Amino acid sequence: MDVSDYAIGGVLSMKCKDKLWRPVAFLFKSLNETEKNYEIHDKEMLAIIRGLENWRYLLEGTCFKFKIWTDYKNLEYFMKMQKLNHRQA
Repeated sequence: MDVSDYAIGGVLSMKCKDKLWRPVAFLFKSLNETEKNYEIHDKEMLAIIRGLENWRYLLEGTCFKFKIWTDYKNLEYFMKMQKLNHRQA
């Protein structure tokens, strides 16, 4: 999964008996106006969530483990304690 300023893209691949990775499904989705304004770490997480939602029927209940490959640097934000700001309603 990957994301740009305008779209989300991803490939669901499967490792075959010959040890080569073969594509099973593709995903491309434009970001709406609100999503275009997200911070990069939020866009990266959105890409992962969209991929899992889109391919849920293929991944759920499988006896095989799966990995999500993405640009992890942008997701380090979620690994650190964040100071929440108090917003008035």
